[in-house]
Amino acid sequence: MPINSGKPQIWKEDIAQSVDFYNSWFMRFAPKAYRATRLSTTKEVELALKLTDNLNDISPDVLRTNPGVLPMLRMATAPPIARDRLIGLAGIAPNLVRSMEIGKRIPPQMTKASLDSELLRIGRTIMKLADHDIFTWLKRKRTPSVDEIYRAATIVADRLCGAVADPIIRNAQEQRQLATIKKWLLDRGYRYVESRHVTLGTLSSGTFSFRFNVPVKQPGRTKQVNIPIDTVIMPRRAKQGDLPVLIEAKSAGDFTNTNKRRKEEATKVNQLRTTYGDKIRFVLFLCGYFDSGYLGYEAAEGIDWVWEHRIDDLGKLGL
Repeated sequence: MPINSGKPQIWKEDIAQSVDFYNSWFMRFAPKAYRATRLSTTKEVELALKLTDNLNDISPDVLRTNPGVLPMLRMATAPPIARDRLIGLAGIAPNLVRSMEIGKRIPPQMTKASLDSELLRIGRTIMKLADHDIFTWLKRKRTPSVDEIYRAATIVADRLCGAVADPIIRNAQEQRQLATIKKWLLDRGYRYVESRHVTLGTLSSGTFSFRFNVPVKQPGRTKQVNIPIDTVIMPRRAKQGDLPVLIEAKSAGDFTNTNKRRKEEATKVNQLRTTYGDKIRFVLFLCGYFDSGYLGYEAAEGIDWVWEHRIDDLGKLGL
């Protein structure tokens, strides 16, 4: 019996309640999450300024030793520049910039001469575009005060956080959703286990785990691959050989992105059914902006869902 997917007559009301639920959380907690990230980012920027002698030294030696300062340097310009913009302006290899920013390392295959040449171009580009309204000491070639350094660091941190504001909010929302599921299960006598200590076949009844890797078959491949599942729950009344309930936590702060992401769940559930059969139970845990188009698509794929504002519907899964 479907929980919500087979009841389109109540979708409109649930959508409105879910939007209100998300907005209420956002107004109360999103600023706090953003401020906490900005505080930690400010400290990282202050360290980066120290490593570059307050932007006075962006030499190849400094960049080679501290590749992780590059995102800060991009936000220290006027205007701030995106990663691909830096690649184009400096005329450098995309692999170098991505390796420095994502992997925080220098590509090992580059020769020293080639590396020094490209790092030199990075440094020159940053210095040509440096924001002198923030780094007021550069033109006058003087030592900045502690207050000036902190002020510059907070501005650059704001720019960095602004560029990744959505991921910051999504991460905070995901943590809250999983905490909500955990409390609901613990209140009903379930026991939490670390995912690294169990497999799908060894999960005992009355236990649950988060961020669980589930092995699945892929078309045209003989080797199985792991797909991540947010929550895996083995019901207390489960019998030998029963499969756990799989729950994917989803949140959205607007209606646009949900329709771009809806195929992800369909792909995941098809892989699960191919591997474990139609008895596998895969359910979405939704909070936020999920419209009728999204819900209809998921229902057509045979995917059911539980709304966070009505979390007790989890009980209808036999939990």
